[in-house]
Amino acid sequence: MLRGIISDREKGLPVSTIGRMLKIAAEGRGIISLGPGEPDFVSPQNVLRAAREALAKKMTRYSPVAGRWDFKQAVIRKLKKENGIEAGEENIIVTCGSTEAIMLALIATIDPGEGVMVPDPGFLSYTPTVEVLNGMPISIPLEEEKGFQPDVDMMEKLIVPEKTRVLIMNTPSNPTGTVFSRKVLEEIAGFAVEHGLLVLSDEAYEKFVYKDAKHISIGSLNGMEKHVMTLHSFSKTYAMPGFRLGYACGPENVIGAMTKLHVFSSLCAPTVSQVAGIEALRGPQGAVERMRKEYDRRRRMIVKRVCEVPGWSCMEPEGAFYAFPNVTSMGMKSLDVSEWLLREAKVATIPGTEFGRMGEGFIRLSYATAYEKIEKAMDRIEKAVRKKAGR
Repeated sequence: MLRGIISDREKGLPVSTIGRMLKIAAEGRGIISLGPGEPDFVSPQNVLRAAREALAKKMTRYSPVAGRWDFKQAVIRKLKKENGIEAGEENIIVTCGSTEAIMLALIATIDPGEGVMVPDPGFLSYTPTVEVLNGMPISIPLEEEKGFQPDVDMMEKLIVPEKTRVLIMNTPSNPTGTVFSRKVLEEIAGFAVEHGLLVLSDEAYEKFVYKDAKHISIGSLNGMEKHVMTLHSFSKTYAMPGFRLGYACGPENVIGAMTKLHVFSSLCAPTVSQVAGIEALRGPQGAVERMRKEYDRRRRMIVKRVCEVPGWSCMEPEGAFYAFPNVTSMGMKSLDVSEWLLREAKVATIPGTEFGRMGEGFIRLSYATAYEKIEKAMDRIEKAVRKKAGR
């Protein structure tokens, strides 16, 4: 066994409980998992057909480092039509999912010790990615009382002048389901311009918004094209997580730096995936709307059921496919609540602290699983909590 071979960088990363919880859920008989952030739908048939045809044509060679020309053209049209963002080929890089785009963007823009503002609670990879690069994560507390919307006045107090380079935002949000309002986005835009920040706008759940909520890309706001890197993924929108396909749109100099770095990471996004992605963007969008409607049906049910659990409450999510109930009434830490539910109700959930310090007192429930399974899981949760409460 090699001694001392593991880097201090790796040792400093937090130990995630998600992997352990999901492993138990997968191996345990009778356990219902509300943990995964992965669509339970199959990729649309036209997308699968495009992938099969690409393989039949033996399209198995490398693609250009920044992405195929035809894929980029489809992205450029999509961004203009759906997001209100004007872009050219030089503004696009195709990546292995949006997670790789986040990593490349941060490698390209921050040096050791420089600050990156991250939402808390927020997607679990943001802070560790900054830490891996020896950057300085600056937590932006998102409070339930404020609908988990960012408070720019608070951000002004937290920013480290001359040291902060990047601001990460995520709308619709994982884990809270919050959709940022236009007013908040405009305030964030002003803040970013004033402090010379690059905004990494993670919009992986852009298609999944409900009721009167509307997704707005901050990159579409007036004058923001030089300040925003917009990140998109096919994993959620088109139920294509295994294709590992995403893209980033942003300032030419940052995209150029990311392209240079891409050679030393994955080199390029998979060719077959890009061909399938072209069909996803250009083909019929009915499958996406059907998924959105079904997620909405599940959303309404899970929020109703959560609020029937003694002592629990839940802000109604406007987007994504997660509920983020407040479980402080249980009198336990979030991790302990998740472990208790796994043991007593045989339901796998994710503790809120996986998403940051401000996630304490919450758990995340994914409704990217079958309606009937969610119903059964909530039956078990309610029964277990009522028994514990003596009701």
